[in-house]
Amino acid sequence: MTSDAKPYSGEQRHGAPLPAGAPNPPPGPDPTPDPRAADAPVGESLAKDAWRRLTQNRAAMASLGLLIAIVVVCVAGPWFLPWGLAEVDWNAFGTGPTLENAHYLGTDANGRDLLTRVLYGGRVSLSVALVASFVSLVIGVLYGAISGYLGGRVDSLMMRFVDIMYSLPFMFLVILLMVVFGRNIFLIYAAIGAVEWLDMARIVRGQTLALKRREFIEAAHALGVRDSKIVTRHLIPNAIGPVIVYVTLTVPKVILLESFLSFLGLGVQEPLTSWGVLISEGVDMMESAPWMLLVPSFFLAATLFCLNFLGDGLRDALDPKTR
Repeated sequence: MTSDAKPYSGEQRHGAPLPAGAPNPPPGPDPTPDPRAADAPVGESLAKDAWRRLTQNRAAMASLGLLIAIVVVCVAGPWFLPWGLAEVDWNAFGTGPTLENAHYLGTDANGRDLLTRVLYGGRVSLSVALVASFVSLVIGVLYGAISGYLGGRVDSLMMRFVDIMYSLPFMFLVILLMVVFGRNIFLIYAAIGAVEWLDMARIVRGQTLALKRREFIEAAHALGVRDSKIVTRHLIPNAIGPVIVYVTLTVPKVILLESFLSFLGLGVQEPLTSWGVLISEGVDMMESAPWMLLVPSFFLAATLFCLNFLGDGLRDALDPKTR
């Protein structure tokens, strides 16, 4: 028995009438656009997503704004004040805050304007923190990435060296450096940065161990990419998220270390000053001139709180588990 149905043609799919007894055409793509496609989320980079999530954190953004304000005031403020860093007002020794003679936060025991010294001290403390953190960042990232990438005995030896460095007392190293090379601000940069890279190296090593077995690393090996390029162009950029978070938490730690060294008399020398030096001087005058202790302590505490809140915000913004 034969059928008179004609074979299905492409023209009949697009609206032409089908002959009687013809089989149903196969389903084709619906030319009508899906209205839900307009509402689909547009893909965004990791940096944009992290910034969007960070801006939604009110505590982190408020801390960022206050931190920027502190930095701007410390950098530009002394230019607008009538008193210099070591300039002495012979008519105001240890006076409290007053509008007379433009001593808005009072003077210290030697008649020097406290606001001017606090702002100059902020320059020193913040510069020590930033430079030492950058030194620890460079050393720790390279050391940890190389150790994790090479693995095996090399990794074991490099990590044992880190353990040995951990066992050495920090204060002993600093005092030894001070005795050998003298006391100056550049030595403080080197001393703090040479110790703070240990934690950074361990963090980057752990990230490298997790990344080096990924498909894009194996593809780079198959293409014959050199090991140095794999480390610098593939491993380190993909491990930068935890590194950024740790750096924001390292800066307040370095500020505290510098303040502690200055409090013990191992910090910067006159005529320079820092928040730690000012706090040390304020402790001696706490009963008779409490503002000498309260003012630098306020600036130091505000900076530390801002950095810690900002670090927590960055951690939440870059954490893939919270997306």
